[in-house]
Amino acid sequence: MNIAVFCSQNEVAGKYKNAAEEFAQLIAQGKHTLVWGGTDEGLMHIIAEGTHRGGARTIGVIREQIKDRAYKDADEMIVVKDAREMNRGLIERGDVIVALIGGVGTLNELSDVLRMKKNGTGAKPIIVVNTDNFYGGFKLQLERMHNENFIRDDVMESIYFADTPKDAMRYINEHGN
Repeated sequence: MNIAVFCSQNEVAGKYKNAAEEFAQLIAQGKHTLVWGGTDEGLMHIIAEGTHRGGARTIGVIREQIKDRAYKDADEMIVVKDAREMNRGLIERGDVIVALIGGVGTLNELSDVLRMKKNGTGAKPIIVVNTDNFYGGFKLQLERMHNENFIRDDVMESIYFADTPKDAMRYINEHGN
């Protein structure tokens, strides 16, 4: 299964690095393919390196302006013109979508997937790995939007908040294509 992972390109705290490393190991153990933003930086490096080291396939989708920072050991690297094409490339190639810890780019990607689901063009499971309740506020906001009828039931049901990488992989194995 192709697992598209959204995550930070930045250096972050050790607890988030550990979760990314654990998730990379689970991808490799399951003989899945990682699809990610392609860089060799921050959590993107950790998820790619761990998956590659575990013997699984890696497919990067990287923006033209940062292609010089691409992960060198990727099995495939697709260079696209901008962030919008990168989002689409990740979403289209993934059988499931997973968000690890990230910033504005990760929120943008999650919003893109949820909007696609709302518009009837995305039926893929969406899993948010909520390490140390990092996405607690985001989850509360989505719940409020749902409770006040800004988000339909089917859209809300398409996103799963996992407390650990193991819980995320369990969910993927049960609900993935």
